Amino acid sequence: MKNITDYIAGIILTILLALSAKAVSTYIPMHLISGSVFALILGMLLNPIIKEIPIFNSGIKFVSKKILKTAIVLMGLTLSFSQVLSVGGYSLIVMTFTLLTAFGGGYVFGRLFNMNWKLSSLISAGTGVCGGSAIAAVAPTIEADNSDIAYAISATFIFDIMMVILFPIAGKYFGMSDLGFGLWAGTAVNDTSSVVAAAYTFSDAAGAFAVIVKLTRTLSIVPIVMIFSIINARKNKKLGIKSDYQDENVSVKNIFPYFILLFLLMVGIKSTGFISAELSSNIASISKFMMVMALGAIGLTTNFREVSASGVKPLFHGFIVSSLVVVVSFTVQLFIGQL
Repeated sequence: MKNITDYIAGIILTILLALSAKAVSTYIPMHLISGSVFALILGMLLNPIIKEIPIFNSGIKFVSKKILKTAIVLMGLTLSFSQVLSVGGYSLIVMTFTLLTAFGGGYVFGRLFNMNWKLSSLISAGTGVCGGSAIAAVAPTIEADNSDIAYAISATFIFDIMMVILFPIAGKYFGMSDLGFGLWAGTAVNDTSSVVAAAYTFSDAAGAFAVIVKLTRTLSIVPIVMIFSIINARKNKKLGIKSDYQDENVSVKNIFPYFILLFLLMVGIKSTGFISAELSSNIASISKFMMVMALGAIGLTTNFREVSASGVKPLFHGFIVSSLVVVVSFTVQLFIGQL
């Protein structure tokens, strides 16, 4: 049992890293690169030095695991179940197809490229749901390596950069409505900051609609994490490996991650209306900062050599799956008449 003092140095380091990353991100036009990405990159750059200083180890590990899960739980207080209904059936139809495309395509191309299934799944989660947040939520349930988390975030981030620039241009070219473009950006662009940047570049109305769609899309984290918990437990049982979410008998009761239960509880609380908009906004800011801290901690335990060992296949994997999602989202809207 470690004393609290054993964690202080590492926690302070991740706080400073998060503050630095957020400060750097403010100089990027349209907040194109979020603080989370900078924290991850800065952490990886510092890894060769920090890994040689034992005093930081316990705190960094605590932040990358415990603070990460706490941030995910707090995200629940920024969402309500009524938001799903407010968007309407059209967005749910489009999201169904994009999620199937992300995970179906991810599985197929992951097998074709002979990739680690955990890395392939993280890229699919980031592409299908909400970028780094989904990757962070799925990672602990499948016990993914930090190098896989870093690579998955990098793969989805590179595509997002392109989409922020190309989406508004394409939307104008196709003569899309504000509603259609908001639905397209909200279901096909990965990270929330990138969705906002792309949609508000098109129009304020498209931006407002895209945000609602994106928040609704985020709720799919819950069933997706549940499914991956079952997959990981079954794989571990087959290999004779005891995991954090596994018992002798693989069942929903035994493997459901506790932090997702708490996440659902927070969403329920937000849905009651007891949480004011101001408080929800403040909680969202705290949650996002904790996420930046956690991703910085992950970066501090990962070096570029580990990430580069995965090769270029994961990048191609992410690009192909993301492209498929963009095309499918557009095509489905074309058929249901929402462009």
